[in-house]
Amino acid sequence: MTPIATYRLQLQPGFPFSAAARAVPYLAGLGVSHLHLSPVLEAVPGSTHGYDVVDPTRVREELGGEAGLRELSRTARAHGLGIVLDIVPNHMAAVPGHNRALWEVLREGPLSPYAPWFDIDWEAGGGKVLLPVLAGRIGDELGAMRVAGDVLHYGAQRFPLRDSTARLPLPELLDAQWYRLGWWRLARTELNYRRFFTISELIGVRVEDPAVFDATHAKILELVRDGVVEGLRIDHPDGLADPEAYLRRLDEAAGGACWTVVEKILTGDEWLPAGWPVAGTTGYDALRQIDGLFTDPAGEAELVRQYREFTEAAGDRGGYWEATARRAAYRVVTHELAAETAALTRLAGRVCTADPALRDHAPWALRAAVRELLVRMPVYRPYRTGGEGVLTEEAAEEAKAVFAVAEEAGAVDVVRDLALGRLGEGPDHDAFRARFAQTSSALRAKSVEDTAFYRYVPLISANEVGGDPGSPAVSPQRFHAYCERLARDWPAAGTVLTTHDTKRSADVRARIAVLSECPAAWADFLARITEQAGVLEGGRAPDPHLAWVAWQTAVGFGFPYEGRLQTALLKAVREAALHTSWTEQDPAYEAAVADFVEAGPAGPPMYSVALFARGLDPHVRANVLGAALLQLTMPGVPDLYQGTEREFLALVDPDNRRPFREGPADEKTAVTKAALRLRRERPEVFGASGTYAPLSASGPMAEHCVAFCRTGQVVTAVTRLSLRLADAGGWADTELSLPEGRWDDLLAPGREFTGGAVPLAKLFAERPVALLSRRAVREESSGRG
Repeated sequence: MTPIATYRLQLQPGFPFSAAARAVPYLAGLGVSHLHLSPVLEAVPGSTHGYDVVDPTRVREELGGEAGLRELSRTARAHGLGIVLDIVPNHMAAVPGHNRALWEVLREGPLSPYAPWFDIDWEAGGGKVLLPVLAGRIGDELGAMRVAGDVLHYGAQRFPLRDSTARLPLPELLDAQWYRLGWWRLARTELNYRRFFTISELIGVRVEDPAVFDATHAKILELVRDGVVEGLRIDHPDGLADPEAYLRRLDEAAGGACWTVVEKILTGDEWLPAGWPVAGTTGYDALRQIDGLFTDPAGEAELVRQYREFTEAAGDRGGYWEATARRAAYRVVTHELAAETAALTRLAGRVCTADPALRDHAPWALRAAVRELLVRMPVYRPYRTGGEGVLTEEAAEEAKAVFAVAEEAGAVDVVRDLALGRLGEGPDHDAFRARFAQTSSALRAKSVEDTAFYRYVPLISANEVGGDPGSPAVSPQRFHAYCERLARDWPAAGTVLTTHDTKRSADVRARIAVLSECPAAWADFLARITEQAGVLEGGRAPDPHLAWVAWQTAVGFGFPYEGRLQTALLKAVREAALHTSWTEQDPAYEAAVADFVEAGPAGPPMYSVALFARGLDPHVRANVLGAALLQLTMPGVPDLYQGTEREFLALVDPDNRRPFREGPADEKTAVTKAALRLRRERPEVFGASGTYAPLSASGPMAEHCVAFCRTGQVVTAVTRLSLRLADAGGWADTELSLPEGRWDDLLAPGREFTGGAVPLAKLFAERPVALLSRRAVREESSGRG
């Protein structure tokens, strides 16, 4: 069953199944058709997100166990709601004390029946698994270890002991295990298992193995077969060896009965591979299109100029997006992903050694080729089919240019052909192709989302997953083209505006996006607020890049309370890794950041921030309501993140993952309810058989209106760039041509329009958005009588 709309709930020990059940009547009244639950399988105790699964065969006891989930399903069904589950096929928590499968591998070694579950290169580790868990070098940590029975304890962590080794002296005992405890810093260069991105605490799972798939999906598929679950969200499919093969196996095992969407991040004009048996993506591509509509291209360009001038390009030498992203990619591939690069080099070397035609490629040349091609990947990863064009001749020539000797540059061709499957078949060939793709996606996520997005910050509302900070604006024509293709090819795909992974909620981004319409006002404000903060003790920012980010964040976030602004900005400077980082922290710099935030954006200047933001309120309103209504009525299945049916101001996790609570309704709630009620009452208008038709405004201000008609029955119209519109004097004689018929305004009962030209000043007289429903012919005739 394809959902009408889903509502995401973040489950955690403080918000278990029973709490979700209590929210069901409210959510049913809101108008959604399905609850969208964060991961529910057994996770590390206390986990607030659930992506650190330790046992895929059991429903998490801290949430209420399987009985609690089934009871939630019954409650939901009694109110007409189904359940969509977020599942995590790519990785598990590398915490042996809680992960039984990993515990057995560490105890029994490569012959353990659980060994095929994990991507471990035993040969590279000398027959051992490196566990980078020690706070310091092992010689300094021996005193913190103790043996009790057949278990090795290190602080709160536990590790199994190989049979007959418990009585050995500690140094000999450690050497006798199937694992090697190491300093956490060794993960960067010596890790010999696949992980999630650069997080060594999450170990990759080999779901490409049918037996591993069956073992790790049995519980999920049981819940599907029993009707407890009707839909699946697949977390990070790009981490899998062969996403399409996995999705086909999943679809077959589920009997084709599930609505399935994938958390696939698309880049630029990339679309989901047509052969994937899914409804579509989770919707970050839709987020990019919607946000872009409310970004003024001319104003954004001026903000870029101001940013370079204000920071003197201190954020990332030069202040240009493409250069920033490339530098970040080099940093990540040579530092955080050095172990993954080494693994690819070893695989390429084995292929070359076994093939007489490919021998004599030096390891250093293969390593350089791997590095240079990875940083030039224009998308997250190539696929077995449909990915042949991602590593172009131009990219290969650029990669070859780093070699001093042309003959050595031939390693680039070898690596490219291996990555694209052009050098034949074999275990090492297949392993390289899969691992290159997996590493590519990790590199893209880590270098772009988690580094460059925090380094290049002229307009931080543009720095969202799937976004393009270098070209953030989207024209109405481009938006319509996207929607038309979505309606044609992926009508049941997901759409989102806020998720548990967005760096700023949609409402925060909507506030910041208004700055692209008033760059001169922003420049004046920034000069005033910098001077005002500078006279306070601790109010001077440690660098201009941080100041720019902090003041934009404060404008978007509103009143910064409970330390939430401080936490988000500390994360921002660590992710940017320009002055401090997660692994090389600079306490003095971080203290200066904390002092600045406390004295500046979170101190007395907050009132000046509030005054400036208040002047933008009418245009924030237009952005917020416009984005919400577009998402709720465009092609696709809208997913509402918990709390976003009303004003929802949240920053990056963990701020955006706080437990759900009901709140007071506001104007955004009324728009949300009206759109969801309409979707529920008229599913044929918005479903796969429905149509999407752009509507064109005419007149001097036509570019400020985005409108479309769904299946000839529903019209959505929103105002974009309202501040520019107001500065130009308003709508003047701009009109929107409605299709024939009589149209009721669902956001203002009693208002109605007839087909033909309607002045936009009249259409938007009460609010900057309109949702119109066409009366049935019989009603029209009755009304005329």
